[in-house]
Amino acid sequence: MENFEDIINSDKPVLVDFFATWCGPCKMMHPVLDDLHAKIGDKVRIIKVDIDKNEQLAAAYNVRSVPTLMVFKAGQLKWRESGVMQVAALEQVLAQYY
Repeated sequence: MENFEDIINSDKPVLVDFFATWCGPCKMMHPVLDDLHAKIGDKVRIIKVDIDKNEQLAAAYNVRSVPTLMVFKAGQLKWRESGVMQVAALEQVLAQYY
């Protein structure tokens, strides 16, 4: 399995969805991320991180609420937002990085 650090150090932008299985708004994000992937294809890598299975990682990135979305490029955090977002808004954010 790939290491989180290796994934975010990619030259391709990486959208990270910190979520929890018990979180209602997180469940709402799943189809949004599917739609986003269908629209932008492989321009951005989208990964999901379960905060209950990855507590140290969530703590390292100061994730206090879920869903928390982050965009990394070349290992640098470029953008961060908590809460449910729409496909169009996410597309606008990501377009800056690919």
